[in-house]
Amino acid sequence: VQLVESGGGMVQPGGSLRLSCAASGFTFGSYAMSWVRQVPGKGPEWVSSINPGGTSTYYARSVRGRFTISRDNAKNTVYLQMNSLKPEDTALYYCARGWRDERDYWGQGTQVTVSS
Repeated sequence: VQLVESGGGMVQPGGSLRLSCAASGFTFGSYAMSWVRQVPGKGPEWVSSINPGGTSTYYARSVRGRFTISRDNAKNTVYLQMNSLKPEDTALYYCARGWRDERDYWGQGTQVTVSS
């Protein structure tokens, strides 16, 4: 199993970023996928999950209405569109296989920094 995130960077408050996670080594369309974030000194925070077919999505209260998770099973890729970014969204964002807190594989992460 390999999960490779990309798309992170530095953005001003109110800006947008789109994260991507390319998956390989398993039948992508059979698994739920999630995004999780972590800041130094704190535990991981679940952000969002999407079911295998892409028909159901869930979000942490802190990002609901600003972030959108989606997936393209033909491309083995899951996305996280992040709008109206806030400084408190600054974190290392990980793609993970699994649903909410039931995750078994993680990527290496992509850094998102929101700062003026």
